[in-house]
Amino acid sequence: MKIISTNVYQGPNLYAHFPVIRHVLDLGILEEWPSAKIGQQFVDQLVETLPGLEEHGCSYRKSGGFIRRMREDEGTWMGHIMEHVAIELQCIAGSDVTFGRTRSTGTHAEYNMVFQYMQRDVGLKAAELALTLLLNLLPEELRKQIETVPSVDFNFEAKERDIPYLRLNRYSLVQFGHGKYQRRIQATITSETRQIAVGIAGDKEETHTILYDLGLPTTTQRIAYNEEEALQQAHKIGFPVVLKPLDGNHGRGVSVNLTSDEQVVVAFNEAQSQSTNKATIVENYVTGLDHRMLVVNGELVAVSKRVPGHVVGDGKNTIEELVEIVNSDPRRGIGHEKVLTRLKFDEQAERLLSEADKTHETVLAKDEIFYLCAAGNLSMGGTAIDMTDVVHPDNREMAVRAIKSIGLDVGGVDFLTDDITQSYKDIGGAIVEVNAAPGFRMHVAPSEGKPRDVAASVMDMLFPPGTPSQIPIAGITGTNGKTTTSRMLSHILKTSGHIVGMTSTDGVYIDGHLTVKGDMTGPVSAQMVLRDPSVDVAVMEVARGGMLRTGIGFRNCDVAACLNVSGDHLGLRGIDTVEQLARIKRILIEIATDTAVLNADDNLCLEMANHTKAENICYITLADNHPLVREHIRAEGRAVVLEKGLNGDMITMYDKGSHIPLLWTHLIPATLEGKAVHNVQNAMFAAALAYSMGNRWMISVMDCAPLILHSSRHRGA
Repeated sequence: MKIISTNVYQGPNLYAHFPVIRHVLDLGILEEWPSAKIGQQFVDQLVETLPGLEEHGCSYRKSGGFIRRMREDEGTWMGHIMEHVAIELQCIAGSDVTFGRTRSTGTHAEYNMVFQYMQRDVGLKAAELALTLLLNLLPEELRKQIETVPSVDFNFEAKERDIPYLRLNRYSLVQFGHGKYQRRIQATITSETRQIAVGIAGDKEETHTILYDLGLPTTTQRIAYNEEEALQQAHKIGFPVVLKPLDGNHGRGVSVNLTSDEQVVVAFNEAQSQSTNKATIVENYVTGLDHRMLVVNGELVAVSKRVPGHVVGDGKNTIEELVEIVNSDPRRGIGHEKVLTRLKFDEQAERLLSEADKTHETVLAKDEIFYLCAAGNLSMGGTAIDMTDVVHPDNREMAVRAIKSIGLDVGGVDFLTDDITQSYKDIGGAIVEVNAAPGFRMHVAPSEGKPRDVAASVMDMLFPPGTPSQIPIAGITGTNGKTTTSRMLSHILKTSGHIVGMTSTDGVYIDGHLTVKGDMTGPVSAQMVLRDPSVDVAVMEVARGGMLRTGIGFRNCDVAACLNVSGDHLGLRGIDTVEQLARIKRILIEIATDTAVLNADDNLCLEMANHTKAENICYITLADNHPLVREHIRAEGRAVVLEKGLNGDMITMYDKGSHIPLLWTHLIPATLEGKAVHNVQNAMFAAALAYSMGNRWMISVMDCAPLILHSSRHRGA
């Protein structure tokens, strides 16, 4: 469990009318461990440590309600518990706080935890101590699991590289990067994975032919379409043999070390049951240990020795009881839900029991090993031992050549050899399979050995150092003029040769074309733009409604502007004053990274300068003698000022001591020869935003000034 991000709200906000702290939490594997599952001892120890929790009413609205929630059949989740602990720790410190709320963000294991505070430092420290306390109260077995078992987390790798990401469906399809820079991953298939390579890897016969023709170590294979052919091919190859589906994966339908006709017939039917193809592969049985060799972008990044699912006798328990003991390991779950998979008595296990003349009730001698499956796949209950650092260079080169020959960017080689530390050229060995979309968990969390950060290798491939992942984003908010300013800025950028994605109250525009009609100023429409692979710059109109409902559709923006704040639609969603409205609109200014463009003639906008983290502030003023702006310019700050002249009013840019006259207002069609002052101000904002997004775009501002936004002539503000 970890804190992903933090917001400290100093006044009325989206969550309450008083100061709160918001943490976004990632529960990690604790998402699967509500309080009832962790155990009553955990609850007892927590209450013993913080007796004041007994007074917390929670949803029951009376003392003891929170403890009741923790002890209920289902229990409650760790984010909710952390919220109450943070509140209680503040109460102990003398801050009388009671409010808290924890809700899922919609992303698996991710929660918004919001709680009241009176003193900022006390509130932040309380959350920090709450996290430490809860982790230390967890049972040792679970705590060890959390500390030592990482997971494949592409999102974490993206955050480390400041690469934005969007989940595109309910499953594992994720977009990294925005617009034209985007890359996608589904499981371990990437947007760079060639479809033809996946098709070849899925056809074991074709894969075998390619590897064999390159002189790589392979098995002898034959294809069978019925039981008779399977028997004929087995006899031609010579026992023992292996049967497996032509198009199978995860070890399903694979039977190994078959030594009789009867076993071949059973194995053929098992392979057919796991296949969508009528063909079944018959190949010679190669002895050796099973190794999965992971290749990413032409480099071997991890090797795991896979040990088939098994039990070890103790001279007391039956095989069935030993399986139950193994499955009690908290790392084991059903399918792929956890690091390891539970052992089960399937058809293959029953066959192995029968061949060994054993039953479920057999008691194994002490240290006697019995394998319940022949393959070492983790999905069948196997375990993994990391061998990455000791693999022989010849074997390393062999794996890389195999994946390159199939054409995969990410691929797994299943290689049988007695000793991976020795060359296959000396002791033999064979590639038995090449896998597209290989599983990562055996490398990320081996049963023994060093975990490998294979997700980092994939992200390095998709976004090599220095490769851009984000398109420039301009966010525009305010009470009036947002759409006009957005159109003006989009026109400037489009004239500069960019493909602009724009959201507005009119709809979503891509490269000047309306793609979705309607009021599209919320997070859904923003993500439409960021998902479009043709867009290389985004102009986002951001309205109050979307921010109140579900927030902003992007994590941060390069430049942000607040045009003005006035009483408009007050009384909706708890926003009753213009000060509260300004606080909502300020959120966009808070997430600007490069420049915040603010209306210096509006005190509510001007105050936002105290809250931005942007590197630059650019003031907009219609008054050429504004005292604060004058001091800002003298300090080599950035500003756009409306200056009076004999020929009319001149929009003028100041930056780092430079004085740049841009254009006469009467030359801008949307201003009705300079008389429509509101559109003069909109044009000033558009010029400031364009300038702040890169000086080169100012050429477009100056050269195309007379043409700026004919389409806004009749739109007003």
